[in-house]
Amino acid sequence: MRKLTPELHDDFHRAARRLSTPLASAIRAIGPIGFQRRRTRDLGVHLSRVIVGQQLSTLAARAIWARVEAAATTPRVLEFCTPDNLEALRACGLSGNKARALVELRRSEEAGELDADRLRRLPPAERRAALTRLWGIGPWTADMVSMFFFRESDVWPLGDLAVRKTFERFVDGHRRYDVHSGAALFAPYRSFLALYMWRIANDGPDE
Repeated sequence: MRKLTPELHDDFHRAARRLSTPLASAIRAIGPIGFQRRRTRDLGVHLSRVIVGQQLSTLAARAIWARVEAAATTPRVLEFCTPDNLEALRACGLSGNKARALVELRRSEEAGELDADRLRRLPPAERRAALTRLWGIGPWTADMVSMFFFRESDVWPLGDLAVRKTFERFVDGHRRYDVHSGAALFAPYRSFLALYMWRIANDGPDE
């Protein structure tokens, strides 16, 4: 599902009222939220972009990605990510670990570990485990891929600082709910709850 239906938006509003009047008001004001159109259907390229954006603002991530695209001398960015091009990747503004992660991602793709159809068929927890076995891909990156590439509707990315801090504001001091049990009120659509948190924080990932 790419966007909440009006009916599901109403369900979100009712669940939010159980937690926080300000949260309910924000969700009502934003309206039914959804994912943007994918920039690419190429999983390797999508993952490359997510790796570049780790722990960066959207603007910084886009600027560095643009430099990587400009530096690439191959039809696909990931094909440029070889050991011989490590310094060229570093010159784009990537850390040593991110540059290495892109090189390792290319190796994983060549080894057949980035089969999008196979990963799509896996249950979310198994997909997360498969992705985090790859060098340089942690839980946050795996969650972003599940949400923005595979359109998984029930990912709750508490490893994302903006999501966690924003939701904590709404449940802080609540007698019954915390960031886990409060989010459970919105299952099985917690990916959309994360989208609301990013919108409220005005600090989402570069989809």
